Amino acid sequence: MSCSTLFSLKTPLFTSTTVSHSNNLRPTNYFVTTASLEVGVHSNPKPLLNENPKKTSEVIADEKKFVVGTYARAPVVLASGKGCKVYDVDGQEYLDLTSGIAVNALGHGDPDWVRAVTEQANVLTHVSNIYYSIPQVELAKRLVACSFADRVFFSNSGTEANEAAIKFSRKFQRYSHPDEKQPPMKFIAFTNCFHGRTMGALALTSKENYRSPFEPVMPGVTFLEYGNIQASTEIIQSGEIAAVFVEPIQGEGGIYSATKEFLQSLRTACDNTGSLLIFDEVQCGLGRSGFLWAHEAYGVYPDIMTLAKPLAGGLPIGAVLVTEKVAPAINFGDHGSTFAGGPLVCSAAIAVLDKISSPGFLASVSEKGQYFRELLVKKLGGNLHVKEVRGSGLIIGIELDVSASPLVDACQQSGLLILTAGKGNVVRIVPPLIISTQEIDQAVEILIDRIPVLDQASTN
Repeated sequence: MSCSTLFSLKTPLFTSTTVSHSNNLRPTNYFVTTASLEVGVHSNPKPLLNENPKKTSEVIADEKKFVVGTYARAPVVLASGKGCKVYDVDGQEYLDLTSGIAVNALGHGDPDWVRAVTEQANVLTHVSNIYYSIPQVELAKRLVACSFADRVFFSNSGTEANEAAIKFSRKFQRYSHPDEKQPPMKFIAFTNCFHGRTMGALALTSKENYRSPFEPVMPGVTFLEYGNIQASTEIIQSGEIAAVFVEPIQGEGGIYSATKEFLQSLRTACDNTGSLLIFDEVQCGLGRSGFLWAHEAYGVYPDIMTLAKPLAGGLPIGAVLVTEKVAPAINFGDHGSTFAGGPLVCSAAIAVLDKISSPGFLASVSEKGQYFRELLVKKLGGNLHVKEVRGSGLIIGIELDVSASPLVDACQQSGLLILTAGKGNVVRIVPPLIISTQEIDQAVEILIDRIPVLDQASTN
């Protein structure tokens, strides 16, 4: 069912005011170019760059000098994009199967998204949550209308959404056990999971190398084998578990899908003990699987669901969807955010959700995903290094018997952007959901052409 409803904002006219500063506090030897926001969308697939753009080497050198070194970036400086294509500062074209790590579901420069952002930017951008704003309420109404949930809390990212879910689940247990000095406060998460990098979400993330530099992290988390029904049921039945965090489809972990039996067993065990079931759909939700929500394929529904990546089409947003059972436990002041749910980002999210929730759009994602996987199996399945092609919709993994990095690098040099996942041996493919079959064909041809680099890698 589509979430689309009537939604319009009249744009008032504003007079512009120019402010002049005669003295700079700090002299600079660079200039900043400004751009005018217009509702119209350029048809040129390679938007105009600065007349004298910096070279790739110069940008990389500046980044190393001025930006904290938390990212091992690919040596590409992207400057513009349109649809499923992006372009670097040298004008090189790339077919983007990364979508900014499963964010740009509508691709780059979608006209309706651009229109929503530019119109809202001309009206009202930020007011904080001290006041009501129409786009936030309208987005919440849409999310409730097309999900299991009754209420929505907005944040700015996936990890923030999971932090809120941690707090909400503990608060719910205190609310549900008012006379107990030690209500259930512990959590279950699973192998190969990823829930974020802030301290609470990090404690729920299984990769030890992510957690160990920052220990001690939040205590009380038990990691179980993904899919292990017996172990999960036994620990939930202990009565000490506040909530179970699980991804219906693991993205960062290597594109592993849960089984219906596993998710149903978690639902049943949580219902029997009062633990909450939390689905992290930050990467697999919002149409990526071919369903609006990945859990819909299983017919199993959570108490809480966390969202983020594609919701605002590239602007920072997160959301926590909760049932009416959970909502009364959350009171004024229990959680909050200065920026979350602002008018600009919520207007962008409405444009995205209205498109993605269309039944025809979701059907196309399923069809293209099946075509993509079948083509990969046909063209690459016989390669000695390819162990499995798996996934659902347009979240696809190619598991290799060697590191995927040489293939990722070779494809980049041939104009194809892809990602790794799992233990570095899985090629992760998460293209814009608008990708065409012709672009899928192009991507597979590049993969076929470049996969021989794995022979050399395995020899070395």
